[in-house]
Amino acid sequence: MHPTETLVRRYYDAFNAGDWAAMLACLTDDVAHDVNQGGRQVGREAFAAFLAHMERCYRERLRDIVVMVDATGTRAAAEFVVEGEYLATDEGLPPATGQRYTLPAGAFLAIRDGRIARLSMAYNLQDWLRQVGA
Repeated sequence: MHPTETLVRRYYDAFNAGDWAAMLACLTDDVAHDVNQGGRQVGREAFAAFLAHMERCYRERLRDIVVMVDATGTRAAAEFVVEGEYLATDEGLPPATGQRYTLPAGAFLAIRDGRIARLSMAYNLQDWLRQVGA
């Protein structure tokens, strides 16, 4: 297995385990996080704050994870299915009442010095809204 694939799988294994420290250890200090249908957040501290927010509002687990790596190991993509529960109302979104959702999603990653330097997320927000009853 390519070291980049190992890194990406370690990152998503940590996500599924709820191990935020292990996830953060996979990132560069200046990681760029492109939030789906949102802006770019920069830095490990910003990412940690994002994780805390997500933990408050959502409970998610990823399944059917497929990782693809380019020949140089500097770019990767991951496709997966998100199984989730909407726990607490997120700002600007419909009220949370414990709605469950299943959502195909993906990420594009840039790798630098053995860590994730950019993470760009993609999923269908309209599909998620429909599933939570918006």
